Amino acid sequence: MEEEVEGLVAPYWHLDRPDGPRRTLRRLPSLTAPVLRLIWESGRLPALTILVLQLAAGAATAGGLLATTAVLEELLASGAAPDRLSAAVPGLALVAAVAALYGAAQAAVELARARLEPALRRAAEERLFTAALGVQLADFDDVDFYDGLHRARDRGLFHLDRSAGNTIDLLGAACGVTAAAAGLAVLHPLLVPLLAVSVIPEAWAVLKAARLGYAGMRSMVTLNRRVDMLAELATEREPAGELRACQAQPYVLAEYRQAADVLKAQETRVGLSMARIRTAGRAAGGAAMAGVLAVLGLMLHSGWIAPAAAGTAVIAVRVAAAALRQLAQAANQLFEQALYVADYHDFLADAEARRRPAGGTAAPRSPGRITLHGVGFTYPGGRSPALEGIDLTIHAGQTIALVGENGSGKTTLARLLAGLYRPTGGTVRWDGLDTAGLDPDTVADRVVLVPQHPVRWPHDARTNVRMGRHDRPDPGDLALHEAAALAAADDVVAGLSAGWRTLLSKQFRGGHELSAGQWQRLAVARGLFRDGPLLIWDEPTAPLDAKAEYAVYETLRKIAGERTVLLITHRLTSVRHADRIYLLHRGRIAEEGTHEELLALRGRYAELYALQTGKAARR
Repeated sequence: MEEEVEGLVAPYWHLDRPDGPRRTLRRLPSLTAPVLRLIWESGRLPALTILVLQLAAGAATAGGLLATTAVLEELLASGAAPDRLSAAVPGLALVAAVAALYGAAQAAVELARARLEPALRRAAEERLFTAALGVQLADFDDVDFYDGLHRARDRGLFHLDRSAGNTIDLLGAACGVTAAAAGLAVLHPLLVPLLAVSVIPEAWAVLKAARLGYAGMRSMVTLNRRVDMLAELATEREPAGELRACQAQPYVLAEYRQAADVLKAQETRVGLSMARIRTAGRAAGGAAMAGVLAVLGLMLHSGWIAPAAAGTAVIAVRVAAAALRQLAQAANQLFEQALYVADYHDFLADAEARRRPAGGTAAPRSPGRITLHGVGFTYPGGRSPALEGIDLTIHAGQTIALVGENGSGKTTLARLLAGLYRPTGGTVRWDGLDTAGLDPDTVADRVVLVPQHPVRWPHDARTNVRMGRHDRPDPGDLALHEAAALAAADDVVAGLSAGWRTLLSKQFRGGHELSAGQWQRLAVARGLFRDGPLLIWDEPTAPLDAKAEYAVYETLRKIAGERTVLLITHRLTSVRHADRIYLLHRGRIAEEGTHEELLALRGRYAELYALQTGKAARR
């Protein structure tokens, strides 16, 4: 019987059928190869150092076992005890020297490891962020891409970091097992296959449990995200006020319990299955190891092996057993991590395939005419188009207004004009050039976008404005101060404790939090500082009071000049001076014209205008 949580499309916690151990073992080299490749690329010298040192430690282990045999032969030989002890001294000295060499090699491995792991983490993070920043905006609306990104960020990076340490542990354990097997082979060839047989049960359990755990993680990724989102609602500062005002705390807690109970049940099922598999593997492995020791005793009883060699063999078997346990543990963790790391590399490959096309024709520095012909756009996974059949022409220097009810497609159309989205139908042309063939970086360079919900950079006020065009030369911050004055953001900065150097985030000590209107003023200043021939203002004054709103629109009219201005708003009183107004309805242009022409039509625009002005009159 499958459990359900309202709001989730499918039972994500339903386990996929995991691969069998044989297929899993065949996939292990392909899963670990990317980890080894990244280790090599991010820290070649530390990686080589660790490899050489682990081999040296393995050789020291093998040499120590052989030296132990020589010591035991002298101690078990006939003769007086002092003579036997004296004869064993050179061998004991060799054993001590080998032990010192092994300890020094392991200490050096830790030093090299301390250099390798941060380098690996740094390289992996940069690759992920570069990949995420290089895709198109529409990709973030693709659920598969977004899931893959979060698996790579939340799990892949974490396990990639840890996989470096486990790879080192695996290499050391493998060298230890090889050294012990080499010692056993010298003592008697039959001991080696017996040791190998003892490994099979636990190795099978390791692979089976790892695959089961990974399948469980993939099945619960969306449910985990829902629990995380509810946890943020309960613990973050921003939603705290509204939750309490709505008395929604019990509802949030109930939603959490519903999702968390399903998650707990699934994690328990997976955990118990993994525990049973591991227990069975350990029990079978222990029985197999007991069989190896029994065979060794039989060989000693039958005279197939000398007593000194038998003593060394017991030590070698114990060394091998310890190394095998470390090998099994490292292999288990590395295999689990390799599966998560595969998500990381799968995301990088997916992001590379989605990457914005580089190069192309440079966009016109100041497009004289922007035309849209038959433009349509459907969001990834969308069942119906957000826009279709859009035809319009914008001339340089015009102020164009897009109006309409929520969900009519205004912001989507603005993002198409800005080059943030590529149309799924029709064409967008700048001076006759299809934007699909233009260099996306040069298109972006010509556009200024002030969104309704701007990014609140966790940095100081100066950086928040300069982010509009962070590489713009501005000696003495003259352009910065001019943009702030035009946006009335200078008044905001004047009230901050450290002025332009005030940190604007309460998440850090000494940080300051702005109101929504103050953030919007900084966003407008950021847009003005960026400067460009195409200005797109998406509800730029929504959080502002009437006085601030009037000041922003006056500024907009002053700076328009030869610039093309695209204004998106639901406040129709703000667009009366626009050269052309387009009213969108359900993804299509329903009406167009000047303010007076649209009022004369007595259509939707006139109706909305009457409603808004009527409300204003009643107030």
